[in-house]
Amino acid sequence: MLRFLTAGESHGPCLTAIVEGLPAGLTVDIEAINCDLSRRQGGYGRSGRTKIEQDRAEILGGVISGHTTGAPVALRVVNRDWANWRDRWAAGDLPCLSVPRPGHADYAGMVKYGLDDARPVLERASARETAARVAVGALAKQLLAAFDVAVGSTVAEIGDVVATIPDLPPAELWALAEASDVRCPDEDAARRMREAIEAARQAGDSLGGVFVVVATGVPVGLGSHVHWDRRLDARLAAAVMSIPAIKGVEIGPAFSNARRPGTQVHDELHPDGHGGITRLTNRAGGIEGGMTNSAPVVVRAAMKPIPTTVTPLRSVDLATGEPATTQYQRSDVCAVPAASVVGEAMVAWVLAGALLEKLGGDSLEEMAR
Repeated sequence: MLRFLTAGESHGPCLTAIVEGLPAGLTVDIEAINCDLSRRQGGYGRSGRTKIEQDRAEILGGVISGHTTGAPVALRVVNRDWANWRDRWAAGDLPCLSVPRPGHADYAGMVKYGLDDARPVLERASARETAARVAVGALAKQLLAAFDVAVGSTVAEIGDVVATIPDLPPAELWALAEASDVRCPDEDAARRMREAIEAARQAGDSLGGVFVVVATGVPVGLGSHVHWDRRLDARLAAAVMSIPAIKGVEIGPAFSNARRPGTQVHDELHPDGHGGITRLTNRAGGIEGGMTNSAPVVVRAAMKPIPTTVTPLRSVDLATGEPATTQYQRSDVCAVPAASVVGEAMVAWVLAGALLEKLGGDSLEEMAR
């Protein structure tokens, strides 16, 4: 059974992760992990933090001579910005943040933990934590790749700009996305997305959007219909919804399907001429009854605009109970392209766990058998 935990603060020394349950014998490509970390840092609309950090993963345990041993894998991603915070952090002279920012975890976290300062909340609630998740997800991708399963993503919307996604195989769409600084395979839409992000920057505002994660080569029968917590679509939705600022998840074009009659939604089955079946459509997003059905798994996610904006928002100073306005903290204008890479990581993690449940085995060789 796969599981992972992360630890670390946004401006602390590092982010760490412990990954348990990977089979022995998996070849670990550290540069592939670092590639995904770099992809997460990119994207038009990011903050100056990306110019400070140059994320790279360090493997501290569970891998010997480039292969997993079956023991927990320990990962660390150093925060270079820690050098700018270390002395003030140690001296305890960081200013108290008593005005919670709307849309952040500040207020609920302060009340929940009985704090008079939002800093301990925002340090952990920060999306910086997702760097550790991307490193973990990169390991999951490597396990999936050993069974010919691939995971990639594209950005479909930013603000009110909606892309027309070309009708191309997923791998070709991913290649086009990688060439775009907004990770959008529609060149015209990508240009308008950049313009919208720049307009939001000038206005002191922020933008959200929609990204799509697709997994190909997924075998039939991952997940289960027999219990609510084993349904794969539920597990995918929970994993992707756990990414900061993600407020909506659908499998395939679910909300569009809801506006159509059933005869225009369900994917009809046809003989493939080789004793199996094929489908001409994939409106189910690759999952039926909580299980994969051999079609690509498609997960769409809606990201709200980043809640930290240059333009102040009304709030309350919890130290005085008086009305106040928020103070700007360094933040992205738009992080949808980066979130799509985090989405890949979480989808890959869930699929890798489901694959291990399906096949069993303590080593890669045993899984293959």
